[in-house]
Amino acid sequence: MALAYVARFATSAGKLSDYLRRKLRERGWEGEGEADTGAIVARFVELGYVDDAGFARGKAQSLLRRGYGARRIDQALGAAGIAESLREDVRGSEVERRRAALVMARKRRFGPFGGGGRLDPAVREKQVAAMLRAGHPLAHAREVVNAMSAEALDEWIDEAAD
Repeated sequence: MALAYVARFATSAGKLSDYLRRKLRERGWEGEGEADTGAIVARFVELGYVDDAGFARGKAQSLLRRGYGARRIDQALGAAGIAESLREDVRGSEVERRRAALVMARKRRFGPFGGGGRLDPAVREKQVAAMLRAGHPLAHAREVVNAMSAEALDEWIDEAAD
């Protein structure tokens, strides 16, 4: 079961362990003593079938490209059983985080991508709240929603690169 799972899905050691425990609970165990899921997971890590660092990098980059912020990425990696030290390494640079905020704004038509003109304060607050739920810091959310143009946001991203 474990081999079929890692062959089909990119996974972390924590997710594989949870999967094996769940399957044992659903199907039962007929072997002698207690099933040693920890040994199976350790063996798969040793063989390179499961790589937490690679999984974390891939998942974090995927979420950044989709427009999610650092807090949301941290939550997703924590749920996958990734250690805090690895989560810190893959959160992305300031430029990547600002770019992710811009991706979300374009996708959801926030700020300058929403048809132009000044926004109603209630609409602006809803947009900021949506960006906060997506894991972006308040400063980034306000910068994006209050931006006058897409060019101003490009300059904001370039500032972080300098």
